Amino acid sequence: MAAKRDYYEILGVAKSATQDELKKAYRKLAIKYHPDKNQGDSSAEEKFKEAAQAYEVLSNPDKRSAYDRFGHDGVRGAGGGGQGGMNMDDIFSQFGDIFGDGNPFESFFGGGGRGGRGGRAAAGSNIRIKLKLSLEDICKGVEKKVKYTKKKAAPGAKFGTCSTCNGSGMVSRVSNTFLGPMQTSSTCPSCNGLGRKLENRPAGSDAQGLINEEVTTSIKIPAGVQNGMQLSMRGHGNESPMGGPDGDLIVLIEEIEHPQLKRENNNLLYDLFISFPTAALGGEVEIPTIDGKVKVKIDAGTQGGKMLRLRNKGVPELNGYGRGDQLVQINIYTPKKLTSEEKELIKKLESSENFIPSESHKEKGFFDRMKDFFAG
Repeated sequence: MAAKRDYYEILGVAKSATQDELKKAYRKLAIKYHPDKNQGDSSAEEKFKEAAQAYEVLSNPDKRSAYDRFGHDGVRGAGGGGQGGMNMDDIFSQFGDIFGDGNPFESFFGGGGRGGRGGRAAAGSNIRIKLKLSLEDICKGVEKKVKYTKKKAAPGAKFGTCSTCNGSGMVSRVSNTFLGPMQTSSTCPSCNGLGRKLENRPAGSDAQGLINEEVTTSIKIPAGVQNGMQLSMRGHGNESPMGGPDGDLIVLIEEIEHPQLKRENNNLLYDLFISFPTAALGGEVEIPTIDGKVKVKIDAGTQGGKMLRLRNKGVPELNGYGRGDQLVQINIYTPKKLTSEEKELIKKLESSENFIPSESHKEKGFFDRMKDFFAG
C-alpha cells in the first residue's frame, strides 16, 4: 500500500499556515478538482477527496495538534485519515459552508445540485442552439424569437424514492481489511444516483418520463457580441425528470459576413477604390457604414494605401460604453483596358514633371503610415 501523503504537502501550505491560509488553499484545490468540473475523471475525484481529508484534519485544532505530533497515526480513527475514510456525501455536507451560503460550486459549474446527493433532485440538461446574426443586428442589439425542442415532464409521470439507496443516490459498503473496516461509497445502480425512480411512465415518454415539445422564446442579444460567443439563458433548457431546476439554453452566436465591411474586434474595415483623377484632384465619395451611407473627403494628391478613420462608426463595446471606429483604406483603381483616346491622354501626361516619381514626391512607407495612424 502506498504511503499516505503529508497533509500540508497536499494543500501546498507551510506547517505554520493560519486557518485563513488553509481555507484558501483548500478552496483552490476543491474548485480545481471538483467532480462537476471533471466529470468521469477518477483521478480528479481522488485528489478532491484527498484535499478534503487534509483540510478536515488541519482545520480542527485538536486533530491538527495530534497530527503534528504523531503524523497519520495520531488521527487514525478520529476522522480524516481514520479507518472509515471520507466519501463524497461527507465532503459536501461538512465543507459546503467554506465557500459561503448555498452550493459553493453553482457559480462555477452551473446551477442545480448534484443528483441524489442529500436527496436533491438532478437538474435538467442544457440545450445548445446556434443563432445567426447580421453585422447590423450585432451593432444595434436585437431581440430574436427562436424555436427549439426541449424535454418536458409528461402529464401523469410519477416518481418515488429509490428503495435501494433511500433517496441518497449513493450506496455504501463496508469491507474488512488488515487495517480494519473500510467504507466505500458508489453511485446507486438502481437510480443512477438520482435518488428517485419512475413509478408511472405515461405512453410516449422516455425512460425518465419526459416528452419532446417545441417551444418559442425571445432572446435579447446585447450590442457588441462576437462570433463564437455563447450566451446562457438560465432555466430555458430541458426540464428535470425529478422536479429539480430546469437546464439552461446555451446560444452560440454566428456572425453573418457583411458584403462590404469587415470586422476586426470592435473596428470595421472598408476598402475604398477611387479613380486616379479623384486621387489627383480630390473630391467627395460616398461609402457605406453600419449606420448608413456617408460622404468622405478625398484630399488632392491622395496616395494609395492612405487610411481614413471614421470615429465611433464601429461596433459598440459589449456591456460597456463607446464604439470602435471604421477604418477606410484608400486604393487607387488602375483600369486594365483603355481606349485609344484614353491611351493618348495618358501618354501626354507621362512625360509631365509632376507625373514622374522622384525622392521629393515620396511619402512614408506603408508600415510607417500604419504606425502613425494607430499612434493617434
